[in-house]
Amino acid sequence: MNVHEATLKRLDRVLADFDNVYVSFSGGKDSGVLLNLCIDHLRAKYPGRKLGVFHLDYEAQYEMTTRYVNETLASNADILEIYRVCVPFKVTTGTSMYQNHWRPWQPDLSNAWVSKMPDACYTKRDFPFFHEEMWDHEFLERFSLWLHERKRARRTCCLVGMRTRESLHYWRALHDKRKYRHHERLIWTTQVHDNVFNAYPIFDWRTEDIWTANAHFKWTYNRVYDLYHGAGLSIASMRVASPFFSAAQECLRLYRVIEPHTWGKLLNRVNGVHCTGIHGGTSVMGWKSIKLPPGHAWESYMYFLLNTLPEHTRANYLAKLKTSAKFWRERGGLLSDVTIRELREAGVKIAVGERSIHKTNRKPVRMEYIDDIDSAEFHLIPTYKRICICILKNDHLCRYMGFSLTKSEEERGKAIIDKYMMSS
Repeated sequence: MNVHEATLKRLDRVLADFDNVYVSFSGGKDSGVLLNLCIDHLRAKYPGRKLGVFHLDYEAQYEMTTRYVNETLASNADILEIYRVCVPFKVTTGTSMYQNHWRPWQPDLSNAWVSKMPDACYTKRDFPFFHEEMWDHEFLERFSLWLHERKRARRTCCLVGMRTRESLHYWRALHDKRKYRHHERLIWTTQVHDNVFNAYPIFDWRTEDIWTANAHFKWTYNRVYDLYHGAGLSIASMRVASPFFSAAQECLRLYRVIEPHTWGKLLNRVNGVHCTGIHGGTSVMGWKSIKLPPGHAWESYMYFLLNTLPEHTRANYLAKLKTSAKFWRERGGLLSDVTIRELREAGVKIAVGERSIHKTNRKPVRMEYIDDIDSAEFHLIPTYKRICICILKNDHLCRYMGFSLTKSEEERGKAIIDKYMMSS
């Protein structure tokens, strides 16, 4: 069967096993195709059944995206239960060295909002679990449980238009058996709470399949993609995510051409947008092949860059470096035999363990930070060049270095959540 037929079988399975089903709809190409698939399938095979739609409105986006979302929801209102959410949670930004996050719909900045808050939306008053230190990804996870309890459902499923070909991160989200439990061993599902699951019915679609489906079934889609195409972007590089995300840096400047009036509002909304609009996606901000300035090694260049930053930002990067250096010195990271040979040939002093506790052929390697190395696994090796790239990208969380939240950050976040849960 083709991917469309396989997806319909997956939807049948979800609708049979879950009494509460909703789609996460961003207004992008993947979630748009998934929502259209679900709407057509319900109308053809499940008359009378309702479908939930969850739209997390980030305030700052193309007007064409907002128009597409409005029209899609309004034209199918007879079978949709709509949850349009406008909440001032924290969202990471890659445009600024001064701020590591921004807040959509921040009440005290309402005069600078990029768009008008839509009617009939859900705000922070509707969610007793919301607190001011909550990030957007935390809100997403808590929303599913909130809806599950609100609907008094037996089982809840959130349908997500995630495709594993989009990124390695998405592929790991489905295939990392150490982290996730699945519904009835279905690889395209993950458990997020008791009796609450995410499902990814189009996980095996290619980008070409998305556009083939839109053309074949004559579905509506976000017309900003037509303008992206006219601007010369490949279909694989087109994104309609929040313009302040690190991954959206290269596309940020297109706002100046596509919607100049929206671009003007973005400049007034988050620090560093103008600079990122000029240099995003270039070596100036750590993309492509960056070159070392004359007279510097990568370590000295790192300290030069750190000295240009605000004190709190500089302290954050230094804390990350200290944590990473201790990890590589005392525990070590997992590297392949090829990379181990490259390090030894380059004269790098390393200590190689025999095996890891994880199921992998890679070996644990302990070492100190080095300046740079030419390796296919450069992204795994502790080098000062990688830190320089993080700084240039305004990657405050150092995800390019492989960082997630530190233990202290997780504990602080958990304490805040517990505090607010007890008082709610």
